[in-house]
Amino acid sequence: MVASLADPPIVLLAGPTASGKSAIALDWAERTGGIVLNADSMQLYADVPTLTARPSPEDEGRARHVLYGHLAPDATWSAGEWVRAARPFLEAALKGGPPVCVTGGTGLYFNSLVHGLAEIPEIGEAARTKARGDFDRLGEDRFREALKAVDPRAVARIAPNDRQRLCRAWEVWLETGRALSDWQDDTAPVLAEGSYQLDILTPDRAWLYERCERRLDMMVAGGALDEVRALMARGLKPDWPIMRVLGLGEFVDYLSGRVTLADALALAKQKTRNYAKRQMTWFRNQFG
Repeated sequence: MVASLADPPIVLLAGPTASGKSAIALDWAERTGGIVLNADSMQLYADVPTLTARPSPEDEGRARHVLYGHLAPDATWSAGEWVRAARPFLEAALKGGPPVCVTGGTGLYFNSLVHGLAEIPEIGEAARTKARGDFDRLGEDRFREALKAVDPRAVARIAPNDRQRLCRAWEVWLETGRALSDWQDDTAPVLAEGSYQLDILTPDRAWLYERCERRLDMMVAGGALDEVRALMARGLKPDWPIMRVLGLGEFVDYLSGRVTLADALALAKQKTRNYAKRQMTWFRNQFG
């Protein structure tokens, strides 16, 4: 990414995990006096800075970073909540305030800014509870079949094992009688065309996979297992949203004595490579 003060006041820097986005965003912020705004749903969580490769305290001291590390492990944040938190910084940038670099790999956040965010009615607790119960009772495959009958586009775009987003699509149908995808069609972009610069990193795949693997090794050496132990001591549950953090489930299995560290690392590396591949495909399809 090449950005300067003459560029649009908002830069959207997207790309797969381990592609170097944070370092690029920090360099940009130091050169422009701008703000780095997190668009990684896992870096929202407070308890896993190492395991989510969150910017270090030293990096955060070099430029202002916002929307990092404030969620409890059992908390969820919808794309709508993220947009509402991000909007004041974006609006300030458009009015002459500090420029903003929105960076991360959560595609739905970028999609909300560029293509729009559906104004879905408030979902009641009864629908939320039923959606989660239906998922647990049916299992993912049968749940997907049920959801496909009412929202086939949601089923097609939601990645495997993403219980949270599958349940979200089902609860919207239960509450409103209308598919989440249909709600999302009735949207307007958060950012007007021409108000931002969009950069999507597309690194060489072999280089990226090597980076993913090396970073996981560095995470283990840098204290990631201590973060997992601390979460387990707090009663970490399999259905907590933080369990979607890459590597967390595998390291829980290791610390519980179910697998060796070598096996846990190997599986975590495989899942990280698979995730990076899905991210690149998604960004290419949405913004290519």
